[in-house]
Amino acid sequence: MSTLARDKSRQMRAARAAELARKTRQRKVAKIVGILVILGLMAAIAIAVGRSLASDDSGDVTGKVVVPANVETGAFSVGDTDAPVTLDLYYDYMCPACGAFESTNAGDLSRLIDQGTIRVNLHVMAFLDEQSQGTEYSTRAGNAYAAVVDAAPDRVWAFHNGLYANQPHEGTEGLNDDQIASIALRAGVPADVVENFTEGVHRGWVAQSTQEAFDAGVTSTPTVKLNGDMFTGDWSAPDELTKAIETAAASGLR
Repeated sequence: MSTLARDKSRQMRAARAAELARKTRQRKVAKIVGILVILGLMAAIAIAVGRSLASDDSGDVTGKVVVPANVETGAFSVGDTDAPVTLDLYYDYMCPACGAFESTNAGDLSRLIDQGTIRVNLHVMAFLDEQSQGTEYSTRAGNAYAAVVDAAPDRVWAFHNGLYANQPHEGTEGLNDDQIASIALRAGVPADVVENFTEGVHRGWVAQSTQEAFDAGVTSTPTVKLNGDMFTGDWSAPDELTKAIETAAASGLR
């Protein structure tokens, strides 16, 4: 092999060696960069999870279950704890049949509550949100009711009756927040309680109350139970429910 050829061969081997060393360095750098990227992503994920958890604790409350004070076994009770008759009422504030029930029976129920004859357990539901054109009226009204249960329990029955006295038609947007607030104020709910309605603190509990009613076998509203048994009479007939309550009270059965 000539000197020129040997020199050319050495140059080619040196070039290949240099190229191999360059590629090796590139692979090492890429590996290090890749590790750093992965570590950076892991750190970012950890931060995001931490922020999410913090948000769950102090941010949006609409999905959390905040049980109102004064609720026992899923319901708020109106009336004397020693009343001889207990009535459980399952209802939705948008439900037309519930409105008819109230129109027929609210006056008599109020009288029977005042007389100490009956204790009414209110089980709020909100399954008709889709019937209020996207405003979620059932949930908003239920949340407002829950806020009153929590902070102004002596005004619950008046507010409940007021919501039905001003019940919107099913399929409409329902009452707006200001209208709900106005009804509450007229029912004697303190202004500082009313101001909390729009915070939606109890929306999660309203959803839970709805599911508990379904789990208990409620398939329609209003559902009425007297002393734990389903009322099968015609509540739309004036005095029929009242007579059943008075009969149960006279019998002394609970």
